Amino acid sequence: MTVKIAETSTISRSRGLLRRFRRDESGNYLILTAIMMPVLVGAASFGVEEGLLLHNKKAMQHAADSAAVSAAVAVATGASGNGATQANAVAASYGFVDGTNSTTITVNSPPRQGPNTNDRSALEVIVAQPQARIFSSLWSSQPIPVSSRAVAMPQGAPCILALNQSVSGAYTEQGSVSVSLVNCSVISDSKNSTALKIGGSSRLSTSFAAAVGGISGQAGIAATNGITAGYHYVADPYASVPMPTFTGCDKRNYSTNSNVTLYPGVYCGGIALKSQARVTLSPGTYVLDQGSLSMSGQSSLSGTGVTLFFTSSTGNNYATASIAGGAAINIVAPTSGPTAGIAIFGDRRMPSGTTFKLVGGDSQLVGGAIYLPNAAINWAGNSSLGQQCTQIVADTIDMVGNSGLKVDCQGYGTKPLATAALLVE
Repeated sequence: MTVKIAETSTISRSRGLLRRFRRDESGNYLILTAIMMPVLVGAASFGVEEGLLLHNKKAMQHAADSAAVSAAVAVATGASGNGATQANAVAASYGFVDGTNSTTITVNSPPRQGPNTNDRSALEVIVAQPQARIFSSLWSSQPIPVSSRAVAMPQGAPCILALNQSVSGAYTEQGSVSVSLVNCSVISDSKNSTALKIGGSSRLSTSFAAAVGGISGQAGIAATNGITAGYHYVADPYASVPMPTFTGCDKRNYSTNSNVTLYPGVYCGGIALKSQARVTLSPGTYVLDQGSLSMSGQSSLSGTGVTLFFTSSTGNNYATASIAGGAAINIVAPTSGPTAGIAIFGDRRMPSGTTFKLVGGDSQLVGGAIYLPNAAINWAGNSSLGQQCTQIVADTIDMVGNSGLKVDCQGYGTKPLATAALLVE
């Protein structure tokens, strides 16, 4: 009897210990942690790898975006081919070199996919670079395909660029002016809330209108590729062109009402063409030192391979131009040499706001660039588009009469005004 009682007591104690063991949760987290550790480490590892992939894809997207915009600009400004050279160069600047590290840069125009497959002006850039596996190489040795895509469209090469960065109405139309910019755009660098102003019943027809700041009077703008406020700053394309140097005077206070031919040189006190004057300019640079180029009545001025440089040897009374309605001007810039592409060149040192009145109407034709980086220009001319290449780059630009401009400038020696292009995909 005593033995049985002892055995029963031992069994009861053993069962009690087992029940307590089953109910005891102390130390379980160590067991669970040990079991889950491979999963936790794997998740963290894959998170790191995914982060690296996302970082690299973002870098590819930046490269694709920049390459597409730059290539679209290159094509619009006459680059040969479909912009592949420019796209490759831009992508390489981001570290993605076509043919290196299995990188491919693909350029398609029109795009092979998306909503712009039928638009030949749209340009698609695809940057692809397979990424080596890190932790996931435990499951596969194949690289992970990663690519980014962008589509850009040119918005028309600018033919008008207002350089002033602060004033209201850096580009202005008032009254009932009608301006037609054929396949070209207008850009204002001013960050003012009314950097580009279309007032009254004036109308602007263009491929693209943009301002760093705001745009006033958008109802008067017809832009086939859109109107953009808050646009990026566009640099002066002729900023590096050296100003002509000169000494002395070849003629002083020159004036005529006759049929004459003039030759390059320094014209101190300006040039005055009176009624019925017919002046032909031989190729070269004409320095107007103080005074002005004034044209009145039925006078005319013509020449090919010509640059008119407006300056002052004393730093005062800078030369300007005043071309009245009824006067006719037809000059074309040189295609080579230090002032290639520039027909009218204003000294960068002249006081801001120095005014040039070029209002010769349809008889006012300038082939090449009117470059007045520190001057205010009043313009009215070429509404019949008698000249195929005219750029206006000035501090401020006021269109005071019906006008028309084109920038079919191949062979004129001009510099592109940083053609506008926008990402559309």
